[in-house]
Amino acid sequence: MKRVVITGAGTINALAHDVAGTLAAFREGRCGITELDIRDKDRLSIQIGGQVHNWDPEAHFNRQQIVLYDKFTQFTLLAAREAVAQSGLTFAGSLGLEAGVILGTAGGGVNTWDENYRVVYEEGKNRVHPFVVPKLMNNAAASHVSMEFQLRGPSFTVATACASSNHAMGQAFQMVRSGMARAMLTGGSEAMLCFGGIKAWEGLRVMSKDACRPFSLNRNGMVQGEGAAIFVFEEYEHARARGADILAEVIGFAMTSDASDIVMPSKLGAARAIEGALRDARVTPDAVGYINAHGTGTAANDKTECAAVADVFRHHADRLMISSTKSMHGHLIGGTGAVELLACILALREGVIAPTIGYEEPDPECALDVVPNVARQARVDVVLSNAFAFGGLNAVLALRRV
Repeated sequence: MKRVVITGAGTINALAHDVAGTLAAFREGRCGITELDIRDKDRLSIQIGGQVHNWDPEAHFNRQQIVLYDKFTQFTLLAAREAVAQSGLTFAGSLGLEAGVILGTAGGGVNTWDENYRVVYEEGKNRVHPFVVPKLMNNAAASHVSMEFQLRGPSFTVATACASSNHAMGQAFQMVRSGMARAMLTGGSEAMLCFGGIKAWEGLRVMSKDACRPFSLNRNGMVQGEGAAIFVFEEYEHARARGADILAEVIGFAMTSDASDIVMPSKLGAARAIEGALRDARVTPDAVGYINAHGTGTAANDKTECAAVADVFRHHADRLMISSTKSMHGHLIGGTGAVELLACILALREGVIAPTIGYEEPDPECALDVVPNVARQARVDVVLSNAFAFGGLNAVLALRRV
């Protein structure tokens, strides 16, 4: 098995349009959740979100591209450009044949669906643009990334609701580790902050109208976000030979299915995924210093996740730091695990633990160190990133400081 390292990162989200700005927001504990600026907001009961403001697609793409790129694809390409630039890789020649892209998204081109339902049902038109299907399909972003960077290896999209990015990154990790690829672009994106996207989520009655407060006793639901984060996963010897700046090493991955309920999480399923990631990474529970939690701010998730962590780590759970950055950037659904991986890299590279902001009241059922409100300086050598999705689909990544 080959070692797998991260040599590039890129993002756009509610906190910033790049990695440097996002990490600065994590350090500062800054909130990117604001009042939404979207069409027909007055018809929504939920009017806040982790929206990407000041987004100008014309600054990054020509008119022909904008016609073909849904917002989630636009976000993906911008993040991928930053990641590839940082990595210093070029994919000409044989490397392009041994590199691919695996991305996660839950909704794909939701903005395109929303716009064209309006055209057909509200405006009464009988035709839509001929590029609607290639624009809205879930694999659109992965396909356009492969074309822009000439990646001719394995390329596909994973859709597992809120665990999509972690599943995608786990698959990319396994491909590089097995020798199937020398480098992979991976991560995820989402752009559901449109009328139809939010209206659908309102029906679940799990959304907060004012703030995301993971693990706080007075939490009242999740807050949606949008954006993307993309990483370059590369075989360690290949990266070292070219003198690449290594951000972190990916050392383990596991995925499980609850097989019990479509929306209610299972403590056993989450615990099995955490244990599996530790086993795959060949580290003991007491080696882990920080967990980036799924931490949605819903009672069902927060309590179940804390119980699973307590069961797996036992006495060490009291010495673990666990935080949810969804409190800052919102829940990007299929793209959320990718943005959260940046907090894991920040912890490993700089010893800065991103906080859980909005924390106001201790919850006896979430009695762990949730790094409330203020970032913390602490050296950690091993971190985990949790993702637990609707459908009972769980995916956990383990990373190590290099």
